[in-house]
Amino acid sequence: MRWISGLITIAGLYGLYRVLRQSAPAPATSPAAFSDMEAVPENMTQIRNAGVEATATPQQDWDEVDQASDESFPASDPGARY
Repeated sequence: MRWISGLITIAGLYGLYRVLRQSAPAPATSPAAFSDMEAVPENMTQIRNAGVEATATPQQDWDEVDQASDESFPASDPGARY
């Protein structure tokens, strides 16, 4: 009788493992800041192109200041557009 209880416990733990394993998020195919097809895995240094279309998340209100700031990275000085 005791071995049946142990078998049920093991089966329950395995079922919980399978449920949690299925709900895990899928690994990303590209780095976090990159849109699809922007990253080049062969390059050691990954630099994203400038612009709203190169970002991973869609930007709702992207203005000229945001564009200039995005184009200036990784430079230390921001763009001259105000």
